[in-house]
Amino acid sequence: MPGTEAHERRSLRAVVAILLAGIVLLVALALSGLPARADSGDDKKDDAKKDQEASCTMNFTLKGWSAFYKTAKGEGTITCRGGGSMKVKITAKGGGFSFGTQEVTDGVGRFFNAKSIEDCLGGYAQSEAHAGAGKSAEAQALTKGDINLTLTGTGKGVNVGFAFGKFTIEKL
Repeated sequence: MPGTEAHERRSLRAVVAILLAGIVLLVALALSGLPARADSGDDKKDDAKKDQEASCTMNFTLKGWSAFYKTAKGEGTITCRGGGSMKVKITAKGGGFSFGTQEVTDGVGRFFNAKSIEDCLGGYAQSEAHAGAGKSAEAQALTKGDINLTLTGTGKGVNVGFAFGKFTIEKL
């Protein structure tokens, strides 16, 4: 059919533009959850600063694949400011327009508004846009009620797409 090749190029450009917009949105969401710096002085400013700091952190690894359906598994360790740590199992499942494999080897999660280490466990709503070939970086912002979790990490893989799903953290 005449013009089909030009239409396919326009469609591919539209998909790439949507993916890039999703990545920009994802990074903006992840950065908005990072703690703000305060010059402080009085107690109210110090209390506000503590509320903005991550109450717990998680170091993790994650490995998975996607072909419309997305799945990943991994392990990590959560450590809280108030003391204590816990080894955890991580699973991520969802779907969307997503293809490829990925492995996050140096992942870091930051939990905000968690009162205890147990508050970090459970299922988080997840949405992501991703594109990578070889070495890659990832950033996500997830929520579970009042608890927010930002994830950043580096690793390797070949993947492209966007997906929605559930990110679950369980005691190991």
